[in-house]
Amino acid sequence: MSSSSFNKSIQINDFSSTPKYIQLVDAVIDGVRNNYLKQGDILPSINELSIYLDISRDTVEKGYKQLKSLGVISSTPGKGYFVAKTDVAKKLKIALFLNKLSAHKKIVYDAFAKELGDEASLDLFVYNSDISHLRRLLLNLNKQYDRYVVFPHFKEGRDQAPEVLSLIPEEKLMLLGKHIDGISDNVDCVYENYEKDIYEALEKFLEPLSRYQMIKLVFPDHSDYPKAIIKGFYKFCNQYAFDHILVGNLAKEPIKKGECYINLAEDDLELILEKSIKKGLKIGKDIGVISYNETALKKFILNGIATISTDFDLMGKYAAQIIKNQEKKQVEVPFYANYRPSI
Repeated sequence: MSSSSFNKSIQINDFSSTPKYIQLVDAVIDGVRNNYLKQGDILPSINELSIYLDISRDTVEKGYKQLKSLGVISSTPGKGYFVAKTDVAKKLKIALFLNKLSAHKKIVYDAFAKELGDEASLDLFVYNSDISHLRRLLLNLNKQYDRYVVFPHFKEGRDQAPEVLSLIPEEKLMLLGKHIDGISDNVDCVYENYEKDIYEALEKFLEPLSRYQMIKLVFPDHSDYPKAIIKGFYKFCNQYAFDHILVGNLAKEPIKKGECYINLAEDDLELILEKSIKKGLKIGKDIGVISYNETALKKFILNGIATISTDFDLMGKYAAQIIKNQEKKQVEVPFYANYRPSI
């Protein structure tokens, strides 16, 4: 294999959250599919590739082991590693951009990857809800993808979102979680209807909520949560005459008997429980707790934390199915109210 062929076929993206050995596997397979690597071509040794790509020997060894298990490469004593076959099925190349790592984003990722199966190679990027970071990631991609899937949640600079997302060809873009004003309606989208969802979910808790004197929505200052959640919360409270307050900083908020707290952030759920225990307040009796976004553990914490949540597993499946079936769709994901003893 010539050095130019090698350079074309194997690149590692340091910005990607995808393990580097998986990137190596995908890069070699892409090289075979694109005829940069041909049957019988000698691959660099583990040491050589480790130095060239500036990655550990263990990473290269793990990648080569995976490629051998797939039958793409083989090795013989004295010859080293070489391309064993070129009839490798073409896979879709997909880049997934998460605004942050969280329990529910992992559910989406796992469902998305599972539904795609062997039909696609998936690179993961995390931009920490920073639109400038997302811009840098898009500008520094070292390969082209068939689809770009983005969770468009930003702490600041939301008005820049259409311009940043325009770096992605419209026909290759998919949005997860929500629509973005200024983006064409033709763009694929698997979304939540935040205002409607929280309103209708809280309606299902009318009876237990009526026991509390005050409902507080804990919406962290400078967060990336959609403001439509606040609109839905206010609409519900005004419709059913509940006293209500928006809390921006729970650390400064006293926990009082007779109040029900709706938290969005997982850290705030921990803080509510900690403050309640310290004051000797019983969850589900003295104060109520409703947590936004379902996770497996919430079924078991204190006999069960009530949740209002979209179906994250279904969100991942819907997104993968649209891509696999080459459809053009905007799909709203179901939202559920899970009643448990915390209210």
